[in-house]
Amino acid sequence: MNDALQEIHNFLPCRTPQQWIDNALANQDLMLIDHAHCEKKAASTALSLMYRYVDNTDLLNKMSRLAREELRHFEQVLAIMKKRGVDYCHLTPARYAAGLRQEVRSEDPGRLVDVLIVGAIIEARSCERFAALAPFLDEKLADFYTSLLKSEARHYQDYLTLAEQAAGEPIAARAEDFLALERALIEDPDQEFRFHSGPISA
Repeated sequence: MNDALQEIHNFLPCRTPQQWIDNALANQDLMLIDHAHCEKKAASTALSLMYRYVDNTDLLNKMSRLAREELRHFEQVLAIMKKRGVDYCHLTPARYAAGLRQEVRSEDPGRLVDVLIVGAIIEARSCERFAALAPFLDEKLADFYTSLLKSEARHYQDYLTLAEQAAGEPIAARAEDFLALERALIEDPDQEFRFHSGPISA
């Protein structure tokens, strides 16, 4: 797992700011609620790709597995919330995913390549944040977040592999465009705390 995490650190443009970790530790109920939303959205994204690209067998198989895993994680987060007396409720989404998707091309195959790159970045950042948070959390939550690292790292790799296949050429330069956007979304101050927000401005 250390090798996979190192690969993710090398891929992402920056580490999570300490201020965001402090925000997360001060808002753990909210973190769990938004984490549950993130797992549900990840499953939804995978399913939408399966509906749109029915002739891509490799994508269908990888996204089917990913959707099942994300829904299982969703159930696990809900179970943790129930034990802690945290109610699942609607939240306004972070600017993060929409901010990344603003540069997605409108026509295929470019659209598919970009959506898959964005998926890889989101999975990589989730993995990085689980690892960054784990040392500061109570034992049960730390164990859970650590247990998610392996699957999130694989999801990141699956998305990148599928993006390369869809492009039919190296995608490093295109990925750099989205990673530049991602750095700003992670480092610039945010108004509301979310799992993928920037640090909250005082």
